[in-house]
Amino acid sequence: MRVYLLVLLVALAVTLMTVPLAHWVALRTGAITAVRDRDVHTIPTPRLGGLAMWCGLAVAMTFASGTPFLRSTFAGPGGQELWAIVIAAGMVCALGMADDIWDLDWLTKLVGQVLAAAFVAWRGVQLITVPIGGVTIASARLSLFATVIVIVVAMNAVNFVDGLDGLAAGIIAIGGTAFFLYTYLLTQAQNPGDYSNRATLVLAGLVGVCLGFLPYNMHPARIFMGDSGSMLLGLVLASAAIIVTGQIDPEKVSVGQQLPAFIPILLPLAVILLPLVDMTMAVVRRLAAGKSPFHPDRLHMHHRLLALGHSHQRAVVIMYLWTAVFAFGAAALAVWPAREVAVGLVVAVAVALLLTLGPLRGRARRTSPGGIR
Repeated sequence: MRVYLLVLLVALAVTLMTVPLAHWVALRTGAITAVRDRDVHTIPTPRLGGLAMWCGLAVAMTFASGTPFLRSTFAGPGGQELWAIVIAAGMVCALGMADDIWDLDWLTKLVGQVLAAAFVAWRGVQLITVPIGGVTIASARLSLFATVIVIVVAMNAVNFVDGLDGLAAGIIAIGGTAFFLYTYLLTQAQNPGDYSNRATLVLAGLVGVCLGFLPYNMHPARIFMGDSGSMLLGLVLASAAIIVTGQIDPEKVSVGQQLPAFIPILLPLAVILLPLVDMTMAVVRRLAAGKSPFHPDRLHMHHRLLALGHSHQRAVVIMYLWTAVFAFGAAALAVWPAREVAVGLVVAVAVALLLTLGPLRGRARRTSPGGIR
């Protein structure tokens, strides 16, 4: 655990130190989020935070490759997969930077996302086994297609939820922590003599870059992560989830428990449940109105929380809370019986609902002090 925490701290520190560099590059290249009709933030803000995130991830993985404890994870095909994730993260970071600077059309961005996802799959990070009944995807083409779809959906889901200062980075940090703990405990149970694990390592780096970016991104944000950051987070999280599905033996995980075989699929979905729901609602809403699914509007979850009367900070905390409820609720299935987890989940959901709809919210208002994009 100490080595993973050290990797996390390296990712955090490098991201924290390189955010000013990303801020400078954004100013020099004109990657500035102007104040638009659908926005409430009143000051144009740089948006190349993903550059700092990628630097943190790359340095953390390089550091990990030199540690005796984690050196084995970089040996053989596993090492190719880890470096492929770093390279693909750099690809989507560069794509997002290009979009933040030149405002690319949606088709160009989609093609770039598919290419990055296909590269990861080509280097070995593929969805081959589905840990429900030991199902295996027999077709190589179907495996490649499924992998690309999962990664592209995750990238766009995180991108859709990146609408309030600190929201996307905080959600992924919280959900990633739950996922990190789950993979670590799983590795302890299945490999008592060797706790090194690729998915756990990737998640440590992911949580680290989010925590390193948050001090600059909390309300009022001094820099936004932009598409370069949101797509990077989605790709890395999805890649870690795919690695986990290929490493888990459902027979071993299910011993003495009722639902753990579903966790490798359930937990990644729980981590990005809010982004997925938000994205699905947005696509359906826009298509029903005869508009492009990428047409922006002010009806995202965070907009609705503000309309309920929550302040900017409280809306973010509430979405943090919901993420923690679902992510840690799913991870808890690996430790406690499903019945006990269900009881705790019901209580947690009741508390979250009370805070979301209860008396703490203020009067609904049309605008907010800032930070909405």
